[in-house]
Amino acid sequence: MQTPIETREVWLRGPLSDVPALVQPIAHALLQAREEVNALMLDFPEQLLWERPANVASVGFHLQHLTGVLDRLFTYARQEALSPDQLAALAAEGKPNETVSSVQELVNSFHEQVEKAIGQLRTTDEQTLTEVRGVGRAQLPSTVIGLLTHAAEHTMRHVGQLSVTVRVITV
Repeated sequence: MQTPIETREVWLRGPLSDVPALVQPIAHALLQAREEVNALMLDFPEQLLWERPANVASVGFHLQHLTGVLDRLFTYARQEALSPDQLAALAAEGKPNETVSSVQELVNSFHEQVEKAIGQLRTTDEQTLTEVRGVGRAQLPSTVIGLLTHAAEHTMRHVGQLSVTVRVITV
């Protein structure tokens, strides 16, 4: 049985003591996403991982992308270029023939990436949040806070899409 505080969304459970105040909403959103992915993927059938109802993105794609987008955007926030491994992971997103990951492996990868992201948020100097950061090969302009906020927003967008896809294919 859950205690009353565990039934609340993460942002209503209070501040995270070890995360700077200005990035608390980002941490809350990522932790919420992790909880929602856990609930959605509980007992999810492996054979449905790559199904694409109405030609929308598969559950497998969303799980890969959730992990990858956090990794990439937080890398740019650190003012680093993507590694060859990150570029290969990006190219493989949504391609079941290039991956042998199970549902649980994909969920675990997302969990690990959320933990890495929270770790980076813990050490983020709030004074750097407005610093300009380049995005992608074209080095399109953003800021540290822009990248971190978009990472959280984009993650939640895909959790929403994942939720709909899971519900459609498991009815």
